[in-house]
Amino acid sequence: MKVDLVCFSTLASQDTCDYQTSREYAMADGQKVEDLVKQAGIAREDVKIAFVNSRIVGFDTVLSNGDRVGLAPAVGGM
Repeated sequence: MKVDLVCFSTLASQDTCDYQTSREYAMADGQKVEDLVKQAGIAREDVKIAFVNSRIVGFDTVLSNGDRVGLAPAVGGM
């Protein structure tokens, strides 16, 4: 399956994900948000909030084909 990843603030990188355009990642069925974070090379402790299709989710959320995932770091007192 394929999912799109968007990163915000300090997590944004041209190599892994950007905030302006999403990057597509191939994932196996049953994989979770935490698996995508690892595949993107982002340290789990750097991610404060994960979104799937504009909804806040846990890192144990199972992804589906076509999901749009957003990752945000802790900023400004979060």
